[in-house]
Amino acid sequence: MGRLVKGVWREEWYDTEASNGEFIREDAGFRDWIKNEPSARFQPESGRYHLYVSLACPWAHRTLIFRELKDLTTHIEVTVVSPDMLTEGWEMSLPDPLFGFTRMHQIYTQAKPDYTGRVTVPVLWDKKHNTIVSNESSEIIRMFNSEFNELTGNHDDYYPEKLRNDIEHWNNIVYENINNGVYRCGFATSQKAYEKAFEDLFSALDQVDAHLAKNRYLAGFEITEADWRLFTTLVRFDAVYVGHFKCNKKRIADYSNLQGYLKELYQVSGVRETTDFDHIKRHYYYSHTGINPTQIIPKGPDLDLNSSHQRVLSLND
Repeated sequence: MGRLVKGVWREEWYDTEASNGEFIREDAGFRDWIKNEPSARFQPESGRYHLYVSLACPWAHRTLIFRELKDLTTHIEVTVVSPDMLTEGWEMSLPDPLFGFTRMHQIYTQAKPDYTGRVTVPVLWDKKHNTIVSNESSEIIRMFNSEFNELTGNHDDYYPEKLRNDIEHWNNIVYENINNGVYRCGFATSQKAYEKAFEDLFSALDQVDAHLAKNRYLAGFEITEADWRLFTTLVRFDAVYVGHFKCNKKRIADYSNLQGYLKELYQVSGVRETTDFDHIKRHYYYSHTGINPTQIIPKGPDLDLNSSHQRVLSLND
């Protein structure tokens, strides 16, 4: 794992010494927006944008799900990088179709030759201005949710105004303690930092599980952005985070409500096809040599996500 410093690639791990062993994620470096407005620099157009993702990455997975749910598959092309992230970061499985590059960091310096920061996925590329629109997944999914509606005719709304306070409430809990919480466990380099992240993670999972005993989804009885942001961590949890990141107090399969909720979301049309457990396990166990120096990829676990997901809610409590 590394980063770009003024456009030059350096193999450099996170500086956890400065944070007492705690993993701190860097903010995204590109934060522009596609807007369906005449004056906008980036406007919704079919074929204009290209999405770079890893099937292993939970942040990138969000954007693939929204691309499916919002009928954008024929309008926004996708390049899937290799699951391997080694000495030069994310590698391309094949030379990328726009420039013939073989490393994601080349996409970043194509947009900004002196870029400094982590090279992450997803990346939303604009072919018209030859630059990156955004590498912030939470903002890309909001663009996909609303800005292409006139183009696709799909007006499904996963961030409805009436539920936004609830959605943001759960996004805040889920991001810090669960989405990023598993990384805070796995990338911690002190016992104290690991145990703090571990307690935060399972406290939040317990809170969500209890909430789902009375609510079908996080914001009530309607699937929203908050559910999809949680889903991409839950679907990787038993396969990777329990063992590789030492998140081993419980599996998602051990939670009566979370497991049924996970199955229901996994079985939504189009979502299963965006989920690749071979890529997921290969990336984490093979790429993180500081955690798994042998690079041995486990054969298990057997995951039961295709069976019935009927849940009984305690609505009278």
